[in-house]
Amino acid sequence: MPASEAQLRANAKYKKENYEYFTVTARKGTRQSIKEFAAARGESLNGFIVKAIEEKMEREKGEDK
Repeated sequence: MPASEAQLRANAKYKKENYEYFTVTARKGTRQSIKEFAAARGESLNGFIVKAIEEKMEREKGEDK
Protein backbone atom coordinates (compact mmCIF):
# COMPACT_ATOMS: atom_id res chain seq x y z
CA MET A 1 0.00 0.00 0.00
CA PRO A 2 1.47 3.39 -0.97
CA ALA A 3 2.12 6.00 1.68
CA SER A 4 -0.49 8.69 2.15
CA GLU A 5 0.24 12.36 1.40
CA ALA A 6 0.28 13.05 5.14
CA GLN A 7 2.87 10.30 5.70
CA LEU A 8 5.04 11.63 2.86
CA ARG A 9 4.91 15.14 4.37
CA ALA A 10 5.74 13.78 7.82
CA ASN A 11 8.71 11.85 6.43
CA ALA A 12 9.99 14.90 4.55
CA LYS A 13 9.67 17.06 7.68
CA TYR A 14 11.53 14.48 9.78
CA LYS A 15 14.37 14.25 7.25
CA LYS A 16 14.65 18.04 7.01
CA GLU A 17 14.89 18.37 10.79
CA ASN A 18 17.24 15.43 11.42
CA TYR A 19 19.54 14.93 8.44
CA GLU A 20 22.03 16.89 6.40
CA TYR A 21 22.87 16.17 2.80
CA PHE A 22 26.11 16.66 0.90
CA THR A 23 27.49 15.52 -2.42
CA VAL A 24 30.53 13.33 -2.99
CA THR A 25 32.21 13.56 -6.38
CA ALA A 26 34.33 10.69 -7.70
CA ARG A 27 35.50 9.27 -11.02
CA LYS A 28 33.06 7.23 -13.06
CA GLY A 29 32.80 3.65 -11.85
CA THR A 30 33.87 4.48 -8.31
CA ARG A 31 30.30 4.63 -7.03
CA GLN A 32 29.51 1.15 -8.30
CA SER A 33 32.68 -0.42 -6.90
CA ILE A 34 32.09 1.18 -3.46
CA LYS A 35 28.43 0.13 -3.57
CA GLU A 36 29.39 -3.48 -4.33
CA PHE A 37 32.08 -3.46 -1.61
CA ALA A 38 29.58 -2.14 0.94
CA ALA A 39 26.85 -4.58 -0.14
CA ALA A 40 29.25 -7.52 0.29
CA ARG A 41 29.55 -6.42 3.92
CA GLY A 42 25.82 -5.97 4.40
CA GLU A 43 25.93 -2.16 4.35
CA SER A 44 24.29 0.49 2.21
CA LEU A 45 26.43 2.83 0.14
CA ASN A 46 25.48 5.76 2.36
CA GLY A 47 26.04 3.87 5.59
CA PHE A 48 29.43 2.65 4.41
CA ILE A 49 30.60 6.13 3.40
CA VAL A 50 29.46 7.75 6.65
CA LYS A 51 31.06 4.97 8.72
CA ALA A 52 34.34 5.23 6.78
CA ILE A 53 34.49 8.99 7.32
CA GLU A 54 33.71 8.66 11.03
CA GLU A 55 36.36 5.94 11.46
CA LYS A 56 39.02 8.06 9.72
CA MET A 57 38.12 11.09 11.81
CA GLU A 58 38.41 9.02 15.01
CA ARG A 59 41.80 7.54 13.98
CA GLU A 60 43.23 10.95 13.14
CA LYS A 61 41.73 12.84 16.09
CA GLY A 62 44.41 15.00 17.65
CA GLU A 63 46.93 14.56 14.84
CA ASP A 64 48.51 17.66 13.35
CA LYS A 65 47.73 17.52 9.65
